[in-house]
Amino acid sequence: MDSAATDRFDTGRFEAGRNRLASLAYRLLGSAADAEDAVQDAFLHWQAADRQQIKVPEAWLTKVVTNLCLDRLRSAQARRERTVGAWLPEPLFDGDPMLGPADTFEQRESVSLAVLTLMERLSPLERAVYLLREAFSYRHAEIAEILDITESASQQHLHRARRRITAARRGGGEIDPASARRIVEGFLAAASSGRTERLVALLTDDVIAISDGAGLTERLLQYDTPQRIAAVVRAGFKPTPAKRRFAGGTSAMHYALVNGAPAILFVVGDQVVGVVAFDITDGKIATVRGIAAPTRLARLTEAWRQHEPDTPLIAQW
Repeated sequence: MDSAATDRFDTGRFEAGRNRLASLAYRLLGSAADAEDAVQDAFLHWQAADRQQIKVPEAWLTKVVTNLCLDRLRSAQARRERTVGAWLPEPLFDGDPMLGPADTFEQRESVSLAVLTLMERLSPLERAVYLLREAFSYRHAEIAEILDITESASQQHLHRARRRITAARRGGGEIDPASARRIVEGFLAAASSGRTERLVALLTDDVIAISDGAGLTERLLQYDTPQRIAAVVRAGFKPTPAKRRFAGGTSAMHYALVNGAPAILFVVGDQVVGVVAFDITDGKIATVRGIAAPTRLARLTEAWRQHEPDTPLIAQW
């Protein structure tokens, strides 16, 4: 095989595993754009390597992508941008390749907005061990090789990560899709009605709401208590000329699933300008996340433009 044919063959081997590498990078970084950059950097490493000496390409590439992501997480810029209370993950439509693998509950949970947010409380190594084990089923011996640590250290990192995520997790289990949609439609009807008592009835007693303030604030906006959140939601869902100007026009509201969670999308033309995603526990809303920073909605908008939208919940807002 000549060098050109070898390059084409090796590029094909890389491309065959691109989605798996991107899904690993997305879980580690919580950002589709950063995940794509990490995978592209891995491709450059792959091209520059002596590929004849790489016995197991999948393992080699997993190690490269994992460590590229860890370097990003440890960087000074990332530490500034991702301080607790200042960062939310980038939402993705269900079915996006970056959300795979999704065969088990643990794999699906590892890309939920809730767990991606909780993982910000872990050290980079804890995060990597947790994901390699829970989402990709690597053995501790393999994780130790990927991260250049001992097997016992891998086990300890996993134990700490599981303990921290379990302690902070709110609610649990998967919800029936039809039930989730009914709850979200009830939320929207209550938010549009002006009657906050209807909203309060849909919220758990310990509900929290988090918003990125459309990227205009350095820290996330956070609210608690059902009454306070109902008042904020009612004000936020009330359309005004100023809100329409800020959004770039009149929005339509669509129901969607993002990262396994029910959500409302605000869409202007073919642009997704906002997402409100929900965690539901025992038939009530436990967490509301508002994401409207344009940098977090680019991939969602790209995917939106490639599918036929369903009938909106509200056609003009």
